[in-house]
Amino acid sequence: MALQGKKILLGITGSIAAYKSAFLVRLLLKAGAEVQVLMTNAATQFITPLTLSTLSKNPVHQNVISQESWNNHVELGLWADAMVIAPLTANSLAKLATGICDNIISASYLSARCPVFFAPAMDLDMWKHPATIENVKRLQSFGNQLIDVEDGELASGLTGKGRMAEPETIVEFLNTFFERGQDLKGKKIIVTAGPTYEPIDPVRFIGNRSSGKMGVAIADSLAKRGANVILILGPSKLSPNHSNIKLSKVSTAQEMYNEAIRNFEDTDIAILAAAVSDYRPKEIALQKIKKKSAGMEIELEKTPDIAAALGALKSKDQIIIGFALETNNELENAHEKLERKNFDFIVLNSLKDKGAGFNFDTNKITILYRSNKKQEFELKSKVEVAEDIVTELIKFQHHKERKESIKSLT
Repeated sequence: MALQGKKILLGITGSIAAYKSAFLVRLLLKAGAEVQVLMTNAATQFITPLTLSTLSKNPVHQNVISQESWNNHVELGLWADAMVIAPLTANSLAKLATGICDNIISASYLSARCPVFFAPAMDLDMWKHPATIENVKRLQSFGNQLIDVEDGELASGLTGKGRMAEPETIVEFLNTFFERGQDLKGKKIIVTAGPTYEPIDPVRFIGNRSSGKMGVAIADSLAKRGANVILILGPSKLSPNHSNIKLSKVSTAQEMYNEAIRNFEDTDIAILAAAVSDYRPKEIALQKIKKKSAGMEIELEKTPDIAAALGALKSKDQIIIGFALETNNELENAHEKLERKNFDFIVLNSLKDKGAGFNFDTNKITILYRSNKKQEFELKSKVEVAEDIVTELIKFQHHKERKESIKSLT
């Protein structure tokens, strides 16, 4: 199994669902993993550390500082191949989302360099509360993986969503993650993200509302799968989380074009998620333009077309994925762009879809292929959408490699 030999750091917080952690430890060990358990003080009211230390065959860590020793949360965070927090209460969820560090679990979480998975457990109305929804989104935006709650009878007697995922579900989730984990190891991938700003004068610019969230999430997802990523990021407050990403900050379309061309020759894959300005002022004023009583005209010229340039340079071994943000004739315009710019597939966003587009934490996409195959996805967080796009990329890559292999044999 994929968990064979993996080191799992299991954090348990104060929920009645903590009793399931004993079964989770047993299943992880049965799958071949090594487990170290961390508990909040509240968690020890539901299941004893003795039970979990006996099952895990390791001491249970309850405090950063204890009478016996200082428990090195940094070492624990570095030791693990994955950190799993199950169950995660609404209180502990809020602490992790805001960086409050007052127990061994939150301290180890902030020190962890491994993938982090969280399985919430709480009552129905707590799970639906806007504060909880925002905290979940925030944790996901950091690159952490949600193991979603399940529907059923809750400790309060109510029935609905809020139950912690069953231990079998959590182990299967981890298995799936590690099975696909390094599909892109050794691949060099360019990702463009964010807007570009085309200066009018030293103060003003032409730009758009892109935040860069989608491209940054894609870069993080690629890096988690083992890729060496160059993220060419336009003006954005965001930054990637993964250490396997080289960040190149640019401002204008010309600067983004120069970086993309410079890195493309030995690149395996390019994902062009940036919202590049199509036009820029032909002349840039050296001083701030003063307001006049009459109107003002600015002559514009086209910016370099990054997608078209890379599409023209693309070799048979390279893959290019494009993006299209449309407001009308979405499928027709996206198909035309797919062919014209020599993409392998294109990710279509429609501004007509609620929750999709600029500055949302969610997105709704359709992926179009040159074979006329179309795949639609439901509205999801941009982190989840990034995972879907990368999964499709890996499927496409494997299909392409099989075709090339068959061709070489004939």
